[in-house]
This record gives sequence, C-alpha cells and structure tokens, in this order.
Amino acid sequence: MTLQPLTLYLAAPRGFCAGVDRAIKIVEMALQKWGAPVYVRHEIVHNKFVVDDLRAKGAVFVEELDECPDDRPVIFSAHGVPKSVPAAAAQREMIYVDATCPLVSKVHIEAARHSENGLQMIMIGHAGHPETIGTMGQLPEGEVLLVETPADVALVEVRDPQRLAFVTQTTLSVDDTVEIVAALKARFPAIVGPHKEDICYATTNRQEAVKVIAPRCDALLVVGAPNSSNSRRLVEVASKEGCSYAQLVQRATEIDWRALDGIASVGITAGASAPEVLIDEVIDAFRARYDVTVELVETAQENVEFKVPRVLREPA
Repeated sequence: MTLQPLTLYLAAPRGFCAGVDRAIKIVEMALQKWGAPVYVRHEIVHNKFVVDDLRAKGAVFVEELDECPDDRPVIFSAHGVPKSVPAAAAQREMIYVDATCPLVSKVHIEAARHSENGLQMIMIGHAGHPETIGTMGQLPEGEVLLVETPADVALVEVRDPQRLAFVTQTTLSVDDTVEIVAALKARFPAIVGPHKEDICYATTNRQEAVKVIAPRCDALLVVGAPNSSNSRRLVEVASKEGCSYAQLVQRATEIDWRALDGIASVGITAGASAPEVLIDEVIDAFRARYDVTVELVETAQENVEFKVPRVLREPA
C-alpha cells in the first residue's frame, strides 16, 4: 500500500527550556541525596508524563505544604510559590529546595524592589495560574493587582496613578501582552515597566518559531499539557498566524486523525515542559500512517543553563 506523502515542519526551539530542565534535575538529585520519598508541592512542571515518571522514582506530589511530613524534604515547583510557603517550611524546620525558575524569581525580585520604592504593582497574568499566585504572593494583600486583558486595565482601581509598576507572567502570549502594556501606559503614563522583558526567552522563542511555520501548515500540533500556559499560547499563536487547525495534544494517542484527513503538511512543536520523547512519539505515529518528510525549521538557538541549588551539590 502506498502511503500518502506528508511534510512535517518541526519547530526549533521546542520542548524543554532551561528552567524546566533544572526543576526536573532538582527532584532527581533530591531523590539521589535523601532517598524516597521526596515531597513536591504542586506539579514540578505542567506535564503528566514528567510527573508520572518522577512519581515512579519516589516523588510524592501534594497540593499544599501541610500534606508533607516534617521529616522529609519538600521541593517547590518551577512556577514559584508565595513567600508564606518557604516561611512555613522554615518554621517547621523542614528541608526544602526551591525549584522556582530563575526567570520567575527575577520577576519576584523586581516586584519586591518596586514595592520597597513605594510603588503598587499591576501584574499581567492568568488568574489561578501557580506562577501568578506565586508572584502576587511575594507582597502583602492588595499590593499586586491582576489584569488579564486590555479591558481589565480600564476597570482596575489603583491607590495612586503616579506610583505604579507592572510585571508579567513569564509564559504569556508576546503579542497579547504588548496590547495590555499599551493599555496600561495609555491609562497610567507614569507606570514603570521591567528593565528587561518579563516574558521568558523560551516562551518568546517557541512563539516565534510557530509564527514562521504556521502559515505553511494545513494543521499544527502542540505537544503539551492542558494546564500548561505556554503550550496553550502556542495553539493561539498558530491560529492567529492563519493555521486553520491548531490543536494541543498530550500524547500521540490524542491525535484526531479524522480531522487531519487529506492534509499535506503538519507543523509540530512542544511547550516548554514537554519532553522530546513525546515529540518523537508523535512523529512516529505520523510515519506509521504517511510517507513522511521531516523539515526542521530553526528560528533560534538556545544555550541557556541554570545551576541547581547549592544544597543539592553538597554531599548529604
């Protein structure tokens, strides 16, 4: 049987970023150092495959610190936590390791610095996302106001329009954020922004790659989890760039083959917390059904690396 020809445009960069890589390494090194179980508050990164793999190695995932015993190490997820969480762990004399992505920590430090200078913060982010909760939790209640859309900017009530600064979640849509920032600056001309863009390099690079491949594709698949902010933004970017069928899939088993009937080209990328093994799985699923040509579309090269905390580099 002759298979139908299909071109797969494989985005680069895609998949794991330095912050995710570091967070997973932190859990693995903690298990090596202290043995199982090691507790992890929230999913270390938003990917079921990664979480299940670490669970099999002895990690126990919990939602809150009070679910952890005092005598076992606990790790805080890559998304960051409110200040109250490490404070509670210290009070209980727990061993804890903070796996917060250094680029998220940078936003926390920025927010604290602006607050020390007497500025009220506005955060551009998604309500309920762990990163947003963690960043807003760096400062006392009411010191950080959340906006999600340009429409929210018109409604936000601030203490003093002359004494404001803004920060953003690191995994937002670059284009959407530009619109919200413009609305903030139009309403509050004195508002202070970050020295350097808060949206992280990995989010920006993955969105740029999708912008390049989306117009060439009949369909585009993003390998990632439904609760992964940066993965969902990639689907939105593909749709905005004119790709008529853009979908998020966690595994190859979730591909809707009927929806892809008659297509000639598919773009493939992955969110920052999706491992390469899942991308390979998707490519293999296409190879089983089509005569596949893979074309790598590289728009940037990444060589960022973050060190793990010193406590894990020291002997037990």
